[in-house]
Amino acid sequence: MAIIEIQNLRKTFRSGDVDVHALAGVDLRVKKGEFLAVVGKSGSGKSTLFHVLGGLTPPTSGTVKIDGKELTAMDETGRTRLRRESVGFVFQKYNLLPTLTVRDNLEIARDISGVKGPWGAQFLDVIRILGIEEKMERKPRQLSGGEQQRVAIARAIVNQPAILLADEPTGNLDTENSDLVLGLLQHLNKKFGQTVLMITHDPEAAAFADRTVQMRDGLLHSA
Repeated sequence: MAIIEIQNLRKTFRSGDVDVHALAGVDLRVKKGEFLAVVGKSGSGKSTLFHVLGGLTPPTSGTVKIDGKELTAMDETGRTRLRRESVGFVFQKYNLLPTLTVRDNLEIARDISGVKGPWGAQFLDVIRILGIEEKMERKPRQLSGGEQQRVAIARAIVNQPAILLADEPTGNLDTENSDLVLGLLQHLNKKFGQTVLMITHDPEAAAFADRTVQMRDGLLHSA
């Protein structure tokens, strides 16, 4: 069963008097529970694909279905609801609220997602797997880069989204922490069946995924 279905997806930007075709007719199917890496150089279109899939920017044309919902038919309110209910995001720069503790960062994510009640057993298990259960009362500045990224992963899956989108999640990390974070994503994928789509420029990071596709000139190619 495909949880992401893309057909002839195009995104064109206007730069001065020139049309820039960031996405030039992308087709892609991602199965539920798959860990897919999209690999490409800067300017290949992978970040634009990430933003369209996450409902952060509308495409110029084509269709995108996310967890059975037609993203391209939605207005901004619909895309916001999709992000809140079905998609989790992990960014290169962590994007944690610096004045709040780890616990409060996670609680705010729960509130935004509409999650009520105490933390469930599965999420508590995730906290343990990510190794942040002893860091809950610390603020981001008291954590290493790798620890902050692990908190960012926990925040992204606090509402058990159908899809986890990760944009260069190891871009600010050294090799040891990169391998740790990628191994954790792989573990969450295998243990909980979390669908992961990771954008990366690094073939070594992509090796942690089940499947890799290459992005060049706004198009996807088999690895």
